[in-house]
Amino acid sequence: MAIANTPTAETTAADTFHPLDPLGPEEMRAAATMLREALGPDDLRFERLVLEEPDKATVHAWQPGQAVDRQVRFVVSRPGSIGVTLGILSLTEHRILSREHLPDARPMIMLEEFMGVEDAVKADPAFVKACRRRGIEDMSLVCVDPWSAGNFDVPGEEGRRLSHTFAWVRNHPRDNFYAHPVEGVNAVVDIDTMEVIRVDDHYADRDPVPVPRGESNYEADLVGATRNGIKPLDVVQNDGPSFSIEGNLLRWQGWDVRIGFNAREGLTLHTLGYTEDGGERRSVLYRASLAEMVVPYGSPEPGHRRKNVFDIGEYGLGKLANSLTLGCDCLGAIRYLDAYVNGIDGEPMQIENAICIHEEDTGIAWKHWDFRTDHTEVRRLRRLVISSISTVGNYEYASYWYLYQTGMVEFEMKATGIINTVACEPGKPSKYANEVAPGVAGQIHQHLFCARLDMEVDGPENTVVEYNTTAPPPGPDNPTGNAFHEEATPLVSEQQAQRRANAETMRYWKVVNRNRRNAVGQPTAFKLEPTDTVTPFTHPDSPSGQRGGFIQNHLWVTPFHKDERYPVGEFVNHSAPGQGLPAWTAADRDVEDTDVVLWHVFGLHHPVRPEDYPVQPCVTCGFKLMPSGFFDRNPAINLPAGKNAASCCA
Repeated sequence: MAIANTPTAETTAADTFHPLDPLGPEEMRAAATMLREALGPDDLRFERLVLEEPDKATVHAWQPGQAVDRQVRFVVSRPGSIGVTLGILSLTEHRILSREHLPDARPMIMLEEFMGVEDAVKADPAFVKACRRRGIEDMSLVCVDPWSAGNFDVPGEEGRRLSHTFAWVRNHPRDNFYAHPVEGVNAVVDIDTMEVIRVDDHYADRDPVPVPRGESNYEADLVGATRNGIKPLDVVQNDGPSFSIEGNLLRWQGWDVRIGFNAREGLTLHTLGYTEDGGERRSVLYRASLAEMVVPYGSPEPGHRRKNVFDIGEYGLGKLANSLTLGCDCLGAIRYLDAYVNGIDGEPMQIENAICIHEEDTGIAWKHWDFRTDHTEVRRLRRLVISSISTVGNYEYASYWYLYQTGMVEFEMKATGIINTVACEPGKPSKYANEVAPGVAGQIHQHLFCARLDMEVDGPENTVVEYNTTAPPPGPDNPTGNAFHEEATPLVSEQQAQRRANAETMRYWKVVNRNRRNAVGQPTAFKLEPTDTVTPFTHPDSPSGQRGGFIQNHLWVTPFHKDERYPVGEFVNHSAPGQGLPAWTAADRDVEDTDVVLWHVFGLHHPVRPEDYPVQPCVTCGFKLMPSGFFDRNPAINLPAGKNAASCCA
């Protein structure tokens, strides 16, 4: 089944399932054709053709069968000069509604350009010479990764769209090339012209660090003997899963949510709500996505100091999504959804099995033993998993949204793949890196993610309240020194709502609706539990720190604005300082009893270990959205009793 609706060309605008359905392939083709007709076909490159989501009032008022104006947000460019054209067109009316040329903006580095960058570098005489100085003669075995270049005011780089590259070499065609970094050689490529404008050999005046040649492979037949004694562990649901899906609408255990997907963010969730047995449907989230991520590396050494990659804004998580494999990426009774993204030529690209939906047992939901009656009640808990995995160069990012029978929503990121490797003299890594194999090191770095959570807790009028636990000093109010309590502080403006986590006060934040009360008279609420916050070490005044200012807070709160989509701004590649959240929140708008968006920053602090090599075991981070007064009692109290008949004593 496809995540996007796939109407025919004749019914592109009218026969849509829902206003939030992602664009189908025929809609993408129709949009590309319209843009070629309006702008001229010569060398037109398509960075983005995505659904322009209707306003919230239209979405909430929509009824099945009602026609919808299908609009497309587009970003196009032409090679040879920087600048993009951003606009919106109507498929229904077959016309461009708005367009603006942004002369200083650059499009993302696109998948179709990766190999062109590598080919250009490998053909450059200066690069070939640098490789030969390191004993590399067969250029067919060299691999070049096209990293984004950032914005470092390097003379000669002005007015271009660039990649600052890193190189490795294989011992043989199937070898893991990340085991053999070519240290100190960085070619800078103009991506639009595929011209190598400079090759930096940081060892031009001295003997280079030797290329480590020890093999560290991971393909099954190259690893050698594998462990034995592992017996099958099957996840079997003979009666099928407990969820249902119609179009892009998913229902499970009181939850309903619409699944979305786009080339930049990848997997998105829309209009998430919960219905108790026989009760009303109550909204929780209007839209949730992973809106940005940045990976800053901590080395100041030449060639490495500009490693600070915004993988979503500079490459696009959705376009790099994997086609998932049954029995490998997901276990159990699986429902897959395909996705469509546009290619650089405007043609739709299908990603089969881009999204996996399944159920998981997660242990005990609740239990109690009454020692007086010797009676026990226990219930098992399960969760619904909605996941997608993307490969960005050397790393895999596996995104998991979990819905629980307890009413909790959780996001988990599982990071795996291969660390970014550098070469060192064996036994003597830089203090900014840890050696993982003789002559191979991984630099300390961070993975910082930003989730955009457009909240709608029992409706759009929400307020964020911060909770800190405090202990009064011993005295008349605390005679035995054991007292502690929570203090609640409403965050009523954008500047006040720029917050960092604090483990010393057990800080968390609630999104409350003061217009609705629970059984004990308190406003209904969901709390954001920041489980994996990271201290950023990129200086806020540095070139990278000024571009990625969102990482300096763990929470930002803004009033909803349809054009505020990404925490670093609309165009991230070579972006100017201060865009996105720092610029928007400078207005210090009111965020009390209004339609609020939470921007939560979390992540991984990664001092690399030998155990992370040659392929990194999954490391995880995320956050939880827990009902906190949203329900009048434990929503899992009515789970049916019973025992799993398939379990046995071994």
